[in-house]
Amino acid sequence: MPEIIDLNAYGPDFVADPHPYYAKLRAQGPVHRVRVAEADAMDVWLVVGYEEVRAALADPRLAKDWTRSAAPLLSPDEDAEWRLMNMLDADQPQHTRLRKLVAREFTTRRVEALRPRVQQITDELLDTMLAAPDGRADLVEALAFPLPMTVICELLGVPDIERETFRVWSNELVSPTSHEAAMAAARDMAAYLDGLIEAKRRSPGEDLLSALVRTSDEDGDQLSQQELLGMAFLLLVAGHETTVNLISNGVRALLRHPAQLAALRDGFSLLDNAVEEMLRYDGPVENATWRFATEPVEIGGTVVPAGDIVIVGLAAAGRDAERFEAPDTFDITRETRGHVAFGHGIHFCLGAPLARMEGRIAVRTLLERCPGLALDAGHDALTWRPGMTIRGPQQLPVRWR
Repeated sequence: MPEIIDLNAYGPDFVADPHPYYAKLRAQGPVHRVRVAEADAMDVWLVVGYEEVRAALADPRLAKDWTRSAAPLLSPDEDAEWRLMNMLDADQPQHTRLRKLVAREFTTRRVEALRPRVQQITDELLDTMLAAPDGRADLVEALAFPLPMTVICELLGVPDIERETFRVWSNELVSPTSHEAAMAAARDMAAYLDGLIEAKRRSPGEDLLSALVRTSDEDGDQLSQQELLGMAFLLLVAGHETTVNLISNGVRALLRHPAQLAALRDGFSLLDNAVEEMLRYDGPVENATWRFATEPVEIGGTVVPAGDIVIVGLAAAGRDAERFEAPDTFDITRETRGHVAFGHGIHFCLGAPLARMEGRIAVRTLLERCPGLALDAGHDALTWRPGMTIRGPQQLPVRWR
């Protein structure tokens, strides 16, 4: 068994900027045995090399259904009390069945139809932000969070009054402060969604959740109540968390690289590529959700024993010099094709088109309306989301005067 590298020993510097630590690990090899502080301290395998990351994301022997793990994440009592199974936690053939049913309704056409509304929400949020008399704001609070949260709630048909509650639940689930707090948030969210789904059954609307309640395939297959719960949970949480941190990480990268910011402002012809570089350089998902080896699996010359947990490093892959030249340089003109910020294989993010649209509209509108936009705090002053799944600052102070 290889030496265990304790990531907890790196302290807050690792949370604030994990990239130098991943670079040191990559220099030693693409796969490492590490100790993480998710829930209680656990020893897992971490994949940090680009080619190995892509291979691991597409390997069916690395399962997502955590009940197949030798070290289940929930106790039997907790598993019986709460389980929001969704397609992110499912393997074939169940994954294909679930994705097929949701893809029937979460279409490119439905996403594209949201464009005017996304622009309207962005404009309204910036109207409010720019009215601040001191010309200062927290961009996370003013734009990066409320934009995708409003969009996904409207898309799914979640009442306005519940959105701040969802923020608390979601933050606890993806960046838990404790195992107990995460379980409480999961139970509360499940109870709320159960009631919401029943309301959609009684009085369906034109929203996506109503469509998922009534959708069926050619053979009459439908989502069960438990599957609807899991799907609503996944769409709500993943549907805003990714975009929150795409916007905040991306704007932060631009403001720390004035030449790149100037190049983007010069006509916005580089906007699409700039968003892809934001995703590669400092994407919103640091590591994919955990996988479990169903049999001994060789990854990059290292054999992972059956039942062991594997963490696949999306952020680490984006900075691999074997794939991207000068990977620590933020360059919105580079060729970004092949980055894995939205995953790879059967679990590639279903909501990637929506996240990209929201990111492009938010960044362009912000820069057009704030020609003097600048960071209002140094890097050391920022606090970061805890955990190894979601990467982003908890606040992003900016000024524009």
